[in-house]
Amino acid sequence: MHRETLSRFGLAMPEILLPASGVDLKKWAVIACDQFTQDAEYWKTASAIVGDAPSTLHLIFPEVYLEKSGKRERIERIHRTMRAYLEQGVFAPPLETFVYVERATPSGARRGLVAAIDLERYEWRQGKKALIRTTEGTAPERLPPRMDVRRGAPLESPHVLLLINDKADALLPALGERVKAAAPLYRTDLMLDSGAVAGWAVNAEEDVSLLARSLETLAASGCSGGREDENPFLFAVGDGNHSLAAAKGVWEEYKASHVKERGLERHPARYAMVEIGNLYDAGVQFAPIHRVVFGERVNELLDALSTLPDAAVTRIGGGRELSALIATFSGKNRLGLILDNGFYMIEFADCGLAVALLQPLLDGFVKETGASIDYVHGEDAVFRAVQRPSRCGAGILLPLVQKDGFFETISRLGVLPRKSFSLGEASEKRFYFECRKIEA
Repeated sequence: MHRETLSRFGLAMPEILLPASGVDLKKWAVIACDQFTQDAEYWKTASAIVGDAPSTLHLIFPEVYLEKSGKRERIERIHRTMRAYLEQGVFAPPLETFVYVERATPSGARRGLVAAIDLERYEWRQGKKALIRTTEGTAPERLPPRMDVRRGAPLESPHVLLLINDKADALLPALGERVKAAAPLYRTDLMLDSGAVAGWAVNAEEDVSLLARSLETLAASGCSGGREDENPFLFAVGDGNHSLAAAKGVWEEYKASHVKERGLERHPARYAMVEIGNLYDAGVQFAPIHRVVFGERVNELLDALSTLPDAAVTRIGGGRELSALIATFSGKNRLGLILDNGFYMIEFADCGLAVALLQPLLDGFVKETGASIDYVHGEDAVFRAVQRPSRCGAGILLPLVQKDGFFETISRLGVLPRKSFSLGEASEKRFYFECRKIEA
């Protein structure tokens, strides 16, 4: 009965694969592939730590390498490794369960629930009103390489984070209190000063009942907060928009080419594994995703930003002072610009999120000048990127996005511009741990 309720909310209990006894868990767990895209040294260090040991590092395609040659060979190697891990006893016997997760990060502890979501209940395309919705603009041209990794893969491991709008922060703490009476399924420190993680099974009837009842309560409360939204939604994609859209694309391909297949509606590829967190968990911190613009004409960027509504430009003495000013709410929107060894604060009209006004301007700048944009987590990474003598770069620092009204904004506007926010800094992103078969 409870599973029927969860199915109405797009959830299913996954069959989890965890590392077998004897696998070094600190080497097994690796950060999300879409982090440190301007920091190849991070991935080289992670590779040195892991070596040839069983690790999710060998099961993923770090996006820092997406523009390098040998993509097809890398993907084939990933798929071969997945099959080898399944055949060689790297995994313990599968366990049908949700997983309650506690993650310690530099910003504090946060809670989550690993579950499988029905991709039929999720949508990323603008204007679609689904139960599970994207929060940021999804660029179709960024999906093919991600789809290539998933297409034909026997396994998946999640780095997607979904959010619920539980202002009372009731569901996950209550679930954790119940399941933590038992021993955890796993517990480990995480590499490169990224904290620690532990997970507990959630499969007892009374625990699943609590989950189902809680989701019913959230759904009944009109959790999107948007009265004009005729289809209020329950889950917002917090991290991994493009990865989830790629999973949806692969499922749609498979479904279209196997229309008459018996049991198609239950095929594992119809589902994607995610971690569900609460927007109002104290450990869930919205961090801005900054921009670094590369190109021969980046010196024109200050003039371009000066065209923002009611813009005022102030030269600042240093990077730390600039960072502090951008983090301070003044009643106006603020951006920071690092350009040619100079630091500038741009204040402009508070007529929407700063990123909502910035991104169309940058898109136009790229089209006109042939520049490129990278989306960077963490201010230090921005400062490092613009200091490289080999490339002409300018950094743009963005302010925080506020939690209050977040679901209501998505309900009203549809989606935010791509890369509008991040859940925590790069080192706080989800680490791959649990796996699930996605081939029948």
